[in-house]
Amino acid sequence: MQRRACQERAGPQDGFSDAEWLVHLLECGLLAGSFIPPAEIKAARDVIRYRTKVAQQRVSEIARLGNVLQDAGIKIGLGGLLDRDPVRPGDDRGADRRGAPLGEHHALMCRLHLDHIDHLEAMIKRLDAQVEAMMTPFQAARDLLATAPGIGQLAAAAVISEIGADVKEFFPDDAHLASWTGLCPGTCESAGKRRSGRRRKGNPHLQSLLVECAWSAVRQDGYLKSLYHRHVMKWGGYRSQAAKKKAIVVAAHALVVIIWHILATGKPYHELGADYFTRRLDPERETRRLIARLEALGHTVTLQPAA
Repeated sequence: MQRRACQERAGPQDGFSDAEWLVHLLECGLLAGSFIPPAEIKAARDVIRYRTKVAQQRVSEIARLGNVLQDAGIKIGLGGLLDRDPVRPGDDRGADRRGAPLGEHHALMCRLHLDHIDHLEAMIKRLDAQVEAMMTPFQAARDLLATAPGIGQLAAAAVISEIGADVKEFFPDDAHLASWTGLCPGTCESAGKRRSGRRRKGNPHLQSLLVECAWSAVRQDGYLKSLYHRHVMKWGGYRSQAAKKKAIVVAAHALVVIIWHILATGKPYHELGADYFTRRLDPERETRRLIARLEALGHTVTLQPAA
């Protein structure tokens, strides 16, 4: 059962009485059950989460390789860091500005880092093959999710492994899914006063995935990019890091709503367009607002209909 539902209907605090109270609430239908994924979804979740950890280890290992090369006086990009040419002691191809050759211990550490990166990449390939095999029964839902902006095949598989393919069975509407994920504003109201709108913890694995997908989606022209732009400007503009972080959570919330509707209806994503918010404006009301703003700045406005 859900922990929050138990906290909201707390009864006696001693163990036996508390258990009896929970049974009474359960009999009355006041406690909602937690999301327990089927066995095949749980297995795919374990594999995909482990793949995420291995991919993070690969990025960390590449960063360590870069630190060793910088210590040796070599500054190269990411593509150069993944070069598989052997690094030998005394090789002056990577000489620094002082003309010093690559040291023996630097060469050893670079070789070990490259071997570790090769091992991690081989693990990722094996895990990818396993994910493809486990996603075969859910390929139709996976293809539908891939039509949404910012979501690829791997991200679609990760979403299915976290919430399942039949979302209506566990989440009655998109608001329940957004709340369970932890991407909607929290409510803390007491005596008519709203104290905090901090988000709940939710599912951290799905949160990070959707935020990453949202960053990809807001780089494409469309509804999500317009939504992100509106909220960035609302909270301080693009020079404010806090504004961009808040806005990307809004975009991730919109993305989880899109995901629920795609899986619930079985229809691909329908793009609302970059001008979605502009089309919703009342032309006469917007004209009056802009005229009033110009007049407040000391201008005289004369309107002429367009040819």
